[in-house]
Amino acid sequence: MVTKYGSHGIGPAVVRLPNKLRHALGEHRTPPSGPVIDPAAPAPAVPAAREVHGRWFAMVTAGEFLGFLAPALGGTLIAHASGAVVAAVLLTAGAVEGAVLGYFQARVLRTLLSCLRIREWMAVTSVGAVVAWSIGVLPMLYGERFGAWPAWAQVPVAVAGSLTVVSSIGVAQWTVLRRFSDRSALWILANAVAWIGGLIAFTVVAPPLWQPGQPPLLTAAIGALGGAAMAAAMAWVTGAFLTQVLADGHRRTPPAERRS
Repeated sequence: MVTKYGSHGIGPAVVRLPNKLRHALGEHRTPPSGPVIDPAAPAPAVPAAREVHGRWFAMVTAGEFLGFLAPALGGTLIAHASGAVVAAVLLTAGAVEGAVLGYFQARVLRTLLSCLRIREWMAVTSVGAVVAWSIGVLPMLYGERFGAWPAWAQVPVAVAGSLTVVSSIGVAQWTVLRRFSDRSALWILANAVAWIGGLIAFTVVAPPLWQPGQPPLLTAAIGALGGAAMAAAMAWVTGAFLTQVLADGHRRTPPAERRS
């Protein structure tokens, strides 16, 4: 800008020049105070679905593998114990497995859901795992009696038990996840499909390698190998569903977060 005296000779008057001329004269506006926000700047990056799936797969595979070591080792050590001892050890080991799995899952979920409580997620996952193992030990304790039932009674009981085993963790975790997504019911299906796939993977890997008379450590190692296959299958499937459950437009804001 340039100045000149007004028509009455009193004080300077401001004359606005065209933008091109102002630029040629080297005139620039004074930058505003404080941070400058560029409206064209991109929004903060949100993890892509592939990134979330990859992180979930790595963490949950490791978590389930480590957690499964508890029932794998426990079951090997008490293979010839009484039914009551077997049940007590496997249920305790199942609780440990669920807690470890829940912790590794929660570490990923906290990067997406800031209000998620890790201990709560661990607790419900542990409860779900205990329910699944409770059904799983019944054939060990009452297999002969169950085998004596007529087929028309065995089939519905076996189906109900199998559905409980594969969906128990998903139902337990749904009680927490429903506060964060309007697609939380999909998580129950996700876990059912994932655990079916995981149990198939375990069955394909471990049982063919187990042979009578093997040393306990070898038996446990084979069980751990099967557990790794199960963990990878379960993690991959649940990770694929997770990106849908927590997709943009389907998340909920928990009451605690709204008040903050």
